[in-house]
Amino acid sequence: MSTAAVVIIVIAALVVLAAIAFVTAARRGDVRRGAGSLSRETRRKDRSLPPDVAEERVPTGREIERAAVSDRGGALEPAPSLAPAPWVPPDQETVGFTRRQFFNRSTVTLMSVGIGGFGLACIAFLWPKLGGGFGSKINAGKTDDLKGQIEGAKGALYLAEARTWLVQYPAGALPKAQAVYKGAVLTGMEAGFVALYQKCVHLGCRVPFCESSRWFECPCHGSQYNNVGEKKGGPAPRGLDRFAVAITGGNLIIDTGSISLGPPIGTNTTGQEAEGPHCINIAGGSHA
Repeated sequence: MSTAAVVIIVIAALVVLAAIAFVTAARRGDVRRGAGSLSRETRRKDRSLPPDVAEERVPTGREIERAAVSDRGGALEPAPSLAPAPWVPPDQETVGFTRRQFFNRSTVTLMSVGIGGFGLACIAFLWPKLGGGFGSKINAGKTDDLKGQIEGAKGALYLAEARTWLVQYPAGALPKAQAVYKGAVLTGMEAGFVALYQKCVHLGCRVPFCESSRWFECPCHGSQYNNVGEKKGGPAPRGLDRFAVAITGGNLIIDTGSISLGPPIGTNTTGQEAEGPHCINIAGGSHA
């Protein structure tokens, strides 16, 4: 490219830049003067127009006020006289009720409601269920039917609603039982039944019945009880706890709301020993 061509291109670029700068400056001037403002020539032409063509003059605010006063005319109508309302002294406690007092009372109220609700929930949780289920008196069924069901379960019938193992007590062991047991528990033994609470007295695990040994053997720590819940081995501090029972109209009633502590260590009124292999060894592990 020749030098002349380069000069022409530079001049053309400068001309374009100058035009852009001029347009931008003119635009900024219009903005500073306010968009839509009348030019000097337009204002001169407006002054040269006759009065009927010129825009009507807008009245000032003071003129509008004077016109309103003149239109109002005569004097103002006096308001009717009313008897003053009786004065009631304000409640001093309400007047002196501060924001801090409001928050303090609100906090105390909310805490009282929360603690009260928690207390009622605890009472409802601990209160026996008198309408049925565990914690109430449960009708286990006819005594004759229960004896057949216990034999069919190989010595121990589990009642889930009462959380109870129901077993038969041998009539020949009653003389020894009368020296250890008393009350409704002894009454049930005399009727031929013992209702054992399913929970181990050591740490509360559920104790299953071992069909081979005919003992109750805890899988958690190896506590062992004979077929009427008297302790035979392991860390348990006593025999299995039991419920009071009664016979009403031929039905066996188990009072799961009345728990009697199990017999002390060394009690063995039936003389029953293991009748087969243990399901749980004395160390607490299951046999393979």
